[in-house]
Amino acid sequence: MKVHFITPQGYCYGVVRAMRIAKQVGDSSPDPVYGLGQMVHNRHMIEELAEHHVTTIDGPHRLEILNQVESGTVIFTAHGVSPQVRARASEKGLRVIDATCPDVTRTHELVKRLAQEGYQIVYIGKHGHPEPEGAMGNAPGQVHLVETIAEVDILDLPEGKKAVTTQTTMSLWDTQEIVERLKQRYPDIEVYNEICTATQDRQTAAVEQARLCDVVIVVGDERSSNTNRLVDAVRERAQKPAYRIDNATEINLAWLQGAKVVGVTSGASTKTQITREVVKFIQSLPDEL
Repeated sequence: MKVHFITPQGYCYGVVRAMRIAKQVGDSSPDPVYGLGQMVHNRHMIEELAEHHVTTIDGPHRLEILNQVESGTVIFTAHGVSPQVRARASEKGLRVIDATCPDVTRTHELVKRLAQEGYQIVYIGKHGHPEPEGAMGNAPGQVHLVETIAEVDILDLPEGKKAVTTQTTMSLWDTQEIVERLKQRYPDIEVYNEICTATQDRQTAAVEQARLCDVVIVVGDERSSNTNRLVDAVRERAQKPAYRIDNATEINLAWLQGAKVVGVTSGASTKTQITREVVKFIQSLPDEL
């Protein structure tokens, strides 16, 4: 079966940087090393870090899981952490390694600056995701998380200056629709698009190149926001069927029935080897199922 390898896809700079930092620290430290949450949202990458002596501790809130670490080294993940987490790690006397993606750090600096200038900030992001948790911690009480237009409609912002910014891995199109609704409600709101270039490029490529395919397979972890946004983008913007899989064993052949060209893309934290195995498996299938 023919495969269209959608590009760009896969690793982004922030993921590569975080993994490199974590591996180097794990291999060189004589004391225990802990990843404060999943370094990147992909279980295969977490298993790889374990081989480099990095123990991942995970949970819904960074402050809570930090309580599990009493000594040694803690690594802040690519998603970033709040100032409260940084302060607590310092209080505990832990050695801290910061693997926050530079794009996320830039958003934190933006939130801090806007808050200091007296803005109320709307943050478009995913509930329960660590990136909004970290960003919002820079200005408690001044940052309002929304994920949907419905949540925009029930916002009750006080008078004064207002701004909107975003999680780095959100959908371009969904974010634009939410921003438009915000501008309808608050015409003077200032817009700061913080969706990272890698996310934008991968989403645009997936939509444009999906039109050349009959079905698209997206390789990535179920917890990966950017992976799930790729699936949504293909389904909603290219109007093509799209399915997320963790690896080749999860491919349902019924998805490919009648397909002549299968598009394959992957999330920013997906191991290249796994994507290659998916491509190889699909190419081994007969031209028609």
